[in-house]
Amino acid sequence: MRLEASLPRLLAVVAVGVSALAGCERSPRQSNPSYMPRPDQPAPRAPETFRVRFETSRGPFVVEAHRSWSPHGVDRFYQLVSSGFYDGVRFFRVIPGFVAQFGIHGDPTVAAAWENMVIPDDSVVQSNIRGTISFATAGPNTRTTQLFINYRDNVALDRMGFSPIATVIEGMNVVDSLYGGYGDGPPDGRGPDQGRITREGNRYLEREFPKLDFIRTARVVDEPRRP
Repeated sequence: MRLEASLPRLLAVVAVGVSALAGCERSPRQSNPSYMPRPDQPAPRAPETFRVRFETSRGPFVVEAHRSWSPHGVDRFYQLVSSGFYDGVRFFRVIPGFVAQFGIHGDPTVAAAWENMVIPDDSVVQSNIRGTISFATAGPNTRTTQLFINYRDNVALDRMGFSPIATVIEGMNVVDSLYGGYGDGPPDGRGPDQGRITREGNRYLEREFPKLDFIRTARVVDEPRRP
C-alpha cells in the first residue's frame, strides 16, 4: 500500500455499530470484569512517567510513557495496562516500514464495551518518530484502545493529530520482527478485517490469520513517579 494514498484510512479504527455487535459471535472464554470500562468512573490519573513491559510471541519489549506528551492518552493507556486489557491481543496490522497496530480485544464482549469509550484528543507535542506509540483514531476525539508503533519517522502524522504517548526503549528489534506477511486489511488488502475482529475476536484471527504475533502480557514494571 502507498503511504501517501491512504494514511488516514491506514490508521483509522473501523467503526462497527453497537447494533451489529449485539448478535456477534462470543469468545469461548468468559469476559474478565476487570477489562470492562466503568462509565461512572473516569480513568485514573497516570504517573508522570512509567514503563510497561510487553511479553510477546516474539519476545519482550519495554516502552516508557510520558504523561506530558498526551495526558488523556497516557491516562487511558495506564488504565488499560493496569486492567490487563492487552493480554492476548494480536498485532493485527503490521505494515513493514510503516507501523505495527494492535489493541482490539480478543473477546467480542469486551471489544464492544470499549467501542464508545472515547477520550478527547491531545495536542501533538512529540513527533511520531521511529519507536513512538500513538493511538489510532476514526477522526477527532475518537481514541479508545487501539495503538500503533511507528516503524519509521512518520512525521506526516503529526499534523494529522496523532499524539504519541510513549516510546520503545528496549526491544525495538522484537517490534521489527513482528509478522507482517498478511499486509493491510480491507479495502486495501487481504489482511485481517477490523470489523470481523471486533465481532468475532481472536477466534477469527486464529482461524484465518494464524501467523499473527500477539501480546502475552503487558504490565507496568517500575515504581511510578507522581508529581
